[in-house]
Amino acid sequence: MQLNGAAAIISGGASGLGEATARDLAAAGVKVVIADLNEEKGKTLADELGAVFAKTDVSDEAQVQAAVDAAVATGAPLRIIVNSAGIGWAQRTVNRDGSPHDLGAYKKVIAVNQIGTFNLMRIGAAAVAKTDPVDEDGLRGVVVNTASIAGIEGQTGQLAYSASKGAIIGMTLPAARDLAAVGIRVNTICPGIIDTPIYGSGPDSEAFKAKLYAPVPFPKRMGKASEFAHLVRSLVENDYMNGEVIRFDGGIRFQPK
Repeated sequence: MQLNGAAAIISGGASGLGEATARDLAAAGVKVVIADLNEEKGKTLADELGAVFAKTDVSDEAQVQAAVDAAVATGAPLRIIVNSAGIGWAQRTVNRDGSPHDLGAYKKVIAVNQIGTFNLMRIGAAAVAKTDPVDEDGLRGVVVNTASIAGIEGQTGQLAYSASKGAIIGMTLPAARDLAAVGIRVNTICPGIIDTPIYGSGPDSEAFKAKLYAPVPFPKRMGKASEFAHLVRSLVENDYMNGEVIRFDGGIRFQPK
């Protein structure tokens, strides 16, 4: 699918993987809508890219609908939905002190990661379905969801996070089959250890990151957010990619700890 002249909405688009994707798509001529809770970063990035910012809690139906409406209002046909908003959480099912996993924390992770992804996918796809097809196959648009290899190989203390990301993986094929009827493709990326600002900077940060990527077979480093963005763009542009879950991890396989 051609990128130039289309509109895209990117959840979590103000930082990290979402920011990299926003930059990549905007450079390709896409009218980007950045849907994020961080108003300061979101507006600054939107101004830089000539994009639109929509303050959005992805777990809130009304806010997601407003963000999608903002994408439609750009005047460019909405064709690209990218779900990259997410939060992490580390806690054991039974903690070392014998207490059970906090239920509120589990619900929050599920609400943002799993339900948030479903919210934007369903509401965004409904808007994409109203556009005209772009080719003889009837293609109208593409959804790219972000899960994690933790959804496949969850480590100790990752129960909530892994459950939410595993659910996103599980949505991929049925969503692709559902949305085939309206000409929308669906794929999911499962990143491994990606170098984002969350790890900080400086010697201590670099030493910590080196420990994280030590098990990566090749290349022996963390993934780059720009490489993730390139993969998103490739999934949008390649019209035969559909219903796939793609590991993006340098070949790492998580051990229990």
